[in-house]
Amino acid sequence: MIRISIDAMGGDHGPQTILPALAQVAERRGDVRFLIYGREEAIRPVLEKHPRIAAVSQVFHCDVMVKMDDKPSAALRHGRWKSSMWKAIEAVKTGEADACVSAGNTGALMAMSKFCLRTMANIERPAIACIWPTLRSESVVLDVGATIGADAQQLTDFAILGAAMARALFEIERPTVGLLNIGVEEVKGQEEVKDAGRMLKASNLASLDYIGFVEGDDIGKGTSDVVVTEGFAGNIALKTAEGTAKQMASYLRSAMSRTLMSRIGYVLAKGAFDFLREKMDPRRSNGGVFLGLNGIVVKSHGGTDAEGFAAAIEVAYDMVRNRLLDRIEADLDLFHAKYPQSAGLGPEDEAEDTDIGTDA
Repeated sequence: MIRISIDAMGGDHGPQTILPALAQVAERRGDVRFLIYGREEAIRPVLEKHPRIAAVSQVFHCDVMVKMDDKPSAALRHGRWKSSMWKAIEAVKTGEADACVSAGNTGALMAMSKFCLRTMANIERPAIACIWPTLRSESVVLDVGATIGADAQQLTDFAILGAAMARALFEIERPTVGLLNIGVEEVKGQEEVKDAGRMLKASNLASLDYIGFVEGDDIGKGTSDVVVTEGFAGNIALKTAEGTAKQMASYLRSAMSRTLMSRIGYVLAKGAFDFLREKMDPRRSNGGVFLGLNGIVVKSHGGTDAEGFAAAIEVAYDMVRNRLLDRIEADLDLFHAKYPQSAGLGPEDEAEDTDIGTDA
């Protein structure tokens, strides 16, 4: 059985959206079990409408919930030990759950996850990895908001983490990896990026195929299975893509309703537009994975619906089923045997009041 702990109080809609999502996953995955954390008085009425979930779940009452606008350090001080978010993460630490999924405050979720689970050996900073739809299929892009700025060592760590996720999620034996840069020429870009490229090329890891630098338009093309960058650039790229998708959708709606002939054309081409809508649906790619921790934590978009939250649970399920942590540990051991580095940050560094995380 794969056991997933759920922060039922996270996101914009709480149990009203999250519990129906569990019902969708339970129908598709007969070997999944849920540990639901939150206010019992809010959970039970919704649970009664979904008897299938009640049969495969346990509910744990929590008095405290982390608000979407809480600062990470404040949430860590006041929400630790008692909040639904902390309890869901702690279940992974104690081994009661195999993965945690929350739609709550991203910064607070990252801070609590780092404090509770700690980073893996030799990992200084975790990364948020998202699934990016491309012309080829899908790619893993990281970091999209956890670490602002990264040195060469951290970028190479991100490459290893992203490749392990691609192997687990896409079942690719040797994923291609590209470093996001302002050009594909080796003389271009920041020194950290160029140094990371040299390290990846020299390492010749069997777990990934480093193809060099990629540019921003290569992300959508699907030039590589994994795209690596630091969190500032990654988050801007993510939000730009989301905004462009909404802009294009708005243009299409306006064009299709402008005249009688355009409305007739829409009816005739409805199948094609339905296919386009499905490809551009952000719910299908929902679920940012916190990589580099001693446990699997998945962040769902706070404003998503039940279908979107179910997609985030499916990501967590696949990460567990395909032994993501084991793959990461094996790859890191091989790499750091060639490039030793100091241990990760201590807990005193983990409650910084920085903008760690966004709605990835």
